[in-house]
Amino acid sequence: MYRKNATGQAGVRFIYSKVFTILEMDKDKALVVFQDKKIRRVWHNDEWFYSVTDIVAVLTDSLDESAYWRQLKVREPQLVTICHGLKLIAKDGKLRYADCVRTKEAFRLIQSIPSKKAEPFKQWLAQLAKERIEEIENPELAQDRVKMYYELKGYPKDWIEKRLRGIAIRQEMTDEWKDRGVTEEIDFAILTNEISKATFGKTVQEYKEFKGLQKHNLRDHMTDWELILTMVGEKATTDITIAKNSEGFDECKESAQEGGQIASNTRKELEQKTGKSIVSKDNFLNLAEKKIEDKKKRREIL
Repeated sequence: MYRKNATGQAGVRFIYSKVFTILEMDKDKALVVFQDKKIRRVWHNDEWFYSVTDIVAVLTDSLDESAYWRQLKVREPQLVTICHGLKLIAKDGKLRYADCVRTKEAFRLIQSIPSKKAEPFKQWLAQLAKERIEEIENPELAQDRVKMYYELKGYPKDWIEKRLRGIAIRQEMTDEWKDRGVTEEIDFAILTNEISKATFGKTVQEYKEFKGLQKHNLRDHMTDWELILTMVGEKATTDITIAKNSEGFDECKESAQEGGQIASNTRKELEQKTGKSIVSKDNFLNLAEKKIEDKKKRREIL
């Protein structure tokens, strides 16, 4: 289980599986991009599953990829057998079931769609699979790549270390919830909000609005202390859940509130000592611009 070795091979593999989540989306969803076209995918049973309609859209440039897929299923009904119904973020922003395929099934799907893009798309998929195998064989590569993504975006190195540690701590907590009967995504969101409300006095959405964020990942825009207190709240929640042997949603919710309260106590004591609020509007929205400005300043100095 991941939580038994959060900083070892399993923990690092988890971190890699969340790379695109960290950079682009919340929760366990992800986007990858092929020739400027976004393809939704979801991590399920230790492997990636890709949206069939998104693949169709890439290969065909169809104005209605869903209609194209319906017609293709009628023409080749055996294609239905290679699909898996999994929840993806729909155009309306809600989670909805969609046909998905694993990498090997995607190659089968491509065979049924005449397209000039078929060959480069196959090569792209093969490269994704190759990188995945490399991370399994050498997990340190995964963590290095996550660090690289953040460094390219201009995040400070000490912040990156905290962010990666926070990912491992959250995974430990969510694994504990799963083992105790919490399986619905909405329940994970509710429990996370309980910790956030107890720690900072705001739900995740309220905090995002406070920081001026929209579809961004809140944790990618937290200050050092916000990240640290988030880790305290989630680590405390995990330990309390285990100590109390919490079972089911209601008991896990109580443990989440208690874990968040421990982080809240730390926050309030620090705020009292420093006279400054930890809850901050600071964000990293202008990192790219700041990075360019810093480079210009360094050139001017030289």
